[in-house]
Amino acid sequence: MYGLTRGAITLVGVIVAGVLIWWGVDPLSGESIGRGEFWWAVLMCALAGLVMALSQVLGGWTKWGWPRLSLNVFLFAFLPALIAGGWVLLYAQPGDGLLGGDVRDWSNDLGIDGVVGDLAIATLTIAFGLGLVFGLTFDTTGPRVRRRAEPVAEEPPAEAPPPAEAPPADEDDRRVRIHEGDTASRSGDPDG
Repeated sequence: MYGLTRGAITLVGVIVAGVLIWWGVDPLSGESIGRGEFWWAVLMCALAGLVMALSQVLGGWTKWGWPRLSLNVFLFAFLPALIAGGWVLLYAQPGDGLLGGDVRDWSNDLGIDGVVGDLAIATLTIAFGLGLVFGLTFDTTGPRVRRRAEPVAEEPPAEAPPPAEAPPADEDDRRVRIHEGDTASRSGDPDG
């Protein structure tokens, strides 16, 4: 059942992601691309990547639990990807709007304009990847399992000290105790 559910949800994710990509790149088929069309395509491709990652979480990819944000993946994977990918997206946008000209100048000053320019060809792929990496920051905690409280081992009550024995009244009592195994009082026994 798990494989069937995961497969079906993944198929739904692929269909939704495909529609989002088509919806995003459709305005790009014109002769000139404006900033609005560019950022629309970037947004739709990023959403497509997010849908693909979330389809795995919703399909029971990990443990059928409640989704949660993994802070480590967010800090060590998504934020660096967002900085690098965002830099390329700002570099690649048409015109000089929204820091475009500044990012191109800074890239030139840093000597990375060749690499960033080459990556700018794949802006929609980078947008898809950013959405995918953001979606991968979500994980599931697993189903909540109620555990029975383990019984607390109670300390056995402290044993009461044995009652003090009265000294033997006569010689016959003393012999009976020796016979029962009380070796402590054997020292003065004439039979022993």
